[in-house]
Amino acid sequence: MTNNKNRFMKVSDYVAEFLFKNGVRDVFIVSGGASIHFLHSINSHPLMKTIHCHHEQAASMAADGYARVNSNFGCAVATSGPGATNLVTGITGAWFDSIPVLHITGQVATFRMKNKMGVRQFGFQETDIISMTKDVTKYSKLVLSSTEVRYELEKALYFMKVGRPGPALIDIPDDIQRQVVDTFLLRSFDPFAELGVISQLDNESVLSKKISEIINKLLLSERPVLILGAGANQIENRPLIEDVLKQVGIPVLTTWRGKDLVDSHYEWLCGTFGTHGTRVGNFVVQNSDFILSIGSRLSTKETGTPISDWARSATIAMVDIDEFEIKKFDSLGKVIDFKVNTSSFIFLQEFIQQLPKGLGFRNSWFDWKKYITKLKNSYPSIEKGPKEKKTGISPTDMVTVFNKWFGNHHIFLDTGCAVAWVMQGLKVSFGQRIHHDCNNTAMGWALPAAIGGSISLGNLPVICVVGDGSLMMNLQELSTVQNQKLPIGIILINNAGYGMVRQTEDQWLGGVHLGTSLGEQGLSFPNFSKLCEAFEIPYVSVATSFDLEIQLKILVKSGRPFFIDVEIAEDSGVYPQSKFGYPIEDADPPLKRHEFLANMIITPKDISKPER
Repeated sequence: MTNNKNRFMKVSDYVAEFLFKNGVRDVFIVSGGASIHFLHSINSHPLMKTIHCHHEQAASMAADGYARVNSNFGCAVATSGPGATNLVTGITGAWFDSIPVLHITGQVATFRMKNKMGVRQFGFQETDIISMTKDVTKYSKLVLSSTEVRYELEKALYFMKVGRPGPALIDIPDDIQRQVVDTFLLRSFDPFAELGVISQLDNESVLSKKISEIINKLLLSERPVLILGAGANQIENRPLIEDVLKQVGIPVLTTWRGKDLVDSHYEWLCGTFGTHGTRVGNFVVQNSDFILSIGSRLSTKETGTPISDWARSATIAMVDIDEFEIKKFDSLGKVIDFKVNTSSFIFLQEFIQQLPKGLGFRNSWFDWKKYITKLKNSYPSIEKGPKEKKTGISPTDMVTVFNKWFGNHHIFLDTGCAVAWVMQGLKVSFGQRIHHDCNNTAMGWALPAAIGGSISLGNLPVICVVGDGSLMMNLQELSTVQNQKLPIGIILINNAGYGMVRQTEDQWLGGVHLGTSLGEQGLSFPNFSKLCEAFEIPYVSVATSFDLEIQLKILVKSGRPFFIDVEIAEDSGVYPQSKFGYPIEDADPPLKRHEFLANMIITPKDISKPER
């Protein structure tokens, strides 16, 4: 950016070059009047490409998927007003899941801004997107001078990646985009000069002492468990985690974002846990006496409510880069015995160094592992619901087929039953990656995220698992799949509406369904076969697990786009699932009390003692 050839540049050209030099090759956009200079500058760059989505929400989600795959950052560009506001759901998903995505919005020209007039709007489509997004971004800024463009872009990029990652938004007025700047005179952002040392992470000596104490407690425990969450799911952490498991052989639980960190062949992998976790995972975490949690914020989805019921007999060590995620438990009355505020990478490095060499098998864990083996032999990951019909494909059988033919693909999951069933039952193979916006769980996320993921991988095949209700939220992006010729395999979980919400209505509202089932008082769906024909995407419909396996075997190997419409057994639900008021170990469908009590090592809660 500083050679004489590029000394004088149009601001929009400078932005494009900045993105390129920081590793971005593809930018997801929806064209608009206030952003056209950005878009043309990016598209004119010889080594960059604009991907044209049909909704700004989808562009943001595609940039999110792009970032999750390539470990850099994604970028989405939108115009002012509705273009900018349409980004917000995608921004929010990246914020909660700690994904670095740079959103650039065009704004009305500075001479058309309302400033302090007191009016709602002066320029056409003028909208204060900065105020709307400041609480869901790491950095959000309106650029009012062309001389500040380098500074603001570098500052946004710094905050996106420092500490706990997240999205940023830079809003640049139309007239500033068009100005020509002397790049030699653009000031840069120096985080150390401006911010000093802002890290509040544990220093080296404090960290070393805490890890020593944690290892001592671990080795003295009788029922330990390791929890791996999103913060541990970084490429550089994977060999370290593998090393820990080889040295210690500790039972492992994962959150949804940590699902693909441990190969299913690891003997002491106990699955997921929480309100929509597995029965094995929930019994293990609840009966443990020591928990080492790395990179999980331990949300209410993992712990259930009230938090006091979770892991109530365990000593807890929590490792997180976000100090507030650890401190929140003080206000909730939950004791975290070892609070470790550092990155998972730094923790794992030091943890491995301090582990005693040649640990081998821990005799004190013999009964614990025997208990875990019994649980794993007794309870499947997915259980049939009490009302599940025999027509159609059972979720259990569907995921069994997935386990055979998904291979080492990147899998993008939408919300509802789609994510719950796959997270419960999928057996992760080496190299397989699973993606879901786990904390915002927006319907419609998976398709645009899969578009971004495939493009990030160089147009390689990926798989998108999405419910019929969720697909409708970003249905228009099938056109993007067609236009970009992307080899995305779409597996539609067709359960005739919003299956998980129906299950909640059954639990709390006597089975009265409103806007969640088919019919005049509910939902309607298009003919998916004709829809795929319009978008030139090969379509098949399956109603048996045998047919699903035949089709999946053929289509996954083809490396081409496909659409499999999977007819799910009527009245299928997500089971096991914790019911509000009950601790997570006592999930629906409830076990007979003698069986439940036989699985409890710690004292059960009073609410769980009577027959349910």
